[in-house]
Amino acid sequence: MAHITTVNLSNDKWNETDAGLIAVGVFEDKSFTPMAEEINTASDGAFSQAVEIGDVKGKSGESHTFYLEGKRVLLLGLGKKDKYSAMSVRVAAGKASRSAIEKKVDTVAVECLCIDCKHCQAVGEGLVLGSYQFLDYKTKGKNNFELKSATVLGCTKEDITKGAAIANAVCLARDLGNHPGNVTTPSRLAEAAKEIADEGGMNLTVFDREEFTEMGMGGLAGVAQGTDEPPKFIVLEYMNGGDEKPKVIVGKGLTFDAGGISIKPAAKMDQMKYDMCGSAVVLGVFKALAMLKPALNVVGIVPSTENLVGAKAYKPGDILKGYNGKTIEVLNTDAEGRLILADGLSYASKHYDPEFILDFATLTGAVVVALGHIATGVMGTDEGLMEKVKTSSKSAGEKVWEFPLWPEFCKQVQSDIADVKNTGAPSQAGSIAGGAFLKEFVGDNIPWVHFDIAGMAWGVKPNSINPKGSATGWGVRLVLDMLDV
Repeated sequence: MAHITTVNLSNDKWNETDAGLIAVGVFEDKSFTPMAEEINTASDGAFSQAVEIGDVKGKSGESHTFYLEGKRVLLLGLGKKDKYSAMSVRVAAGKASRSAIEKKVDTVAVECLCIDCKHCQAVGEGLVLGSYQFLDYKTKGKNNFELKSATVLGCTKEDITKGAAIANAVCLARDLGNHPGNVTTPSRLAEAAKEIADEGGMNLTVFDREEFTEMGMGGLAGVAQGTDEPPKFIVLEYMNGGDEKPKVIVGKGLTFDAGGISIKPAAKMDQMKYDMCGSAVVLGVFKALAMLKPALNVVGIVPSTENLVGAKAYKPGDILKGYNGKTIEVLNTDAEGRLILADGLSYASKHYDPEFILDFATLTGAVVVALGHIATGVMGTDEGLMEKVKTSSKSAGEKVWEFPLWPEFCKQVQSDIADVKNTGAPSQAGSIAGGAFLKEFVGDNIPWVHFDIAGMAWGVKPNSINPKGSATGWGVRLVLDMLDV
């Protein structure tokens, strides 16, 4: 873990702070934030001159360093004022942290970059997310530099603290994804769940291979046949909401996916350590619940295993029986994520009376073909729940695009010899086929949305809050917004 965990608050003036870097802002219309205006006046118009010359344009993501009155001052571009949003604030605050690291300055102070304090939480989020680096396997040396502290000058403490906590949860999800498959194993996910449960006073149940096989989880048991690494079925219960129905989040915990007998190509197979990023969303959300302790009932479910080639590995043509009793024809062992999620969704439907179910999975390469590394494909059974997803998507700055689950698509996962098959029509609507399959394992009348995060869990274009070559923790902020945390 290499990131700040807390964000401090101070009422110091810009020339009173002892931070090594001070960050303020300018918009594209050439207007300055209040503290930037103060510094501009005190420096005889240093900022204004740079703007008029054209060196400073105020575009989002832009930054310029000035040296004024013995201070190192970073002027951040904030973009268009009429389009200024929480995401704009996150990106700007993240740029401040990232710039401090690049300049090897271990303390940064940032002006409250909000307009009328509408997005104070985003300042805390951006500072922590921008400080994130994955250095666990780098030999310590002069090139490994970490930010030690960040301070916000003039913001609401509650909002800043909440933002930092949410960003810490995202960073946990990133860490779990970034560790290799020999470290982030199903057992490690169970350990992480225990750490979170202990911190938040939650109930934790972990079923091992013998237990979940005896319970009838044929999807998870089938995929796990090819690995000696102990698989787990993890259930976290955060019950702090009285009699209200629980919200359930299910995450695919495939800690390494070689494809099984339908083996993947060698190129980029190393990236299949990220195939557990759906489970990282669940654990990240529960980390935030443990820290913030909202009045909610939330259940998290993580079916977890590896998918390898072995003497006992399941085979194309095998028939498995899911936890809800439906039989599954296996046509491709590399379409395994939906098999383990099927048992997770069935378990949630049977043992809880959920208000809704959300599931997260790096399920298909097809979603990357459709949406690239720009948005997550979503599909579900309830229009009201889908609208909540879209609203929270905008608030969290995590884009989604709805795919249809029309009956024609659902028919494509019906099998001639079993109830369903784990593939759809050849080379057609692959991401939708995954959702259509999962729908078979969601209880009747339970609102449900499936998130295919394969394009967003890693591989996104780096920016100030998403480092290069890293898991993103995508989805944690969106879910927490949906939960009104």
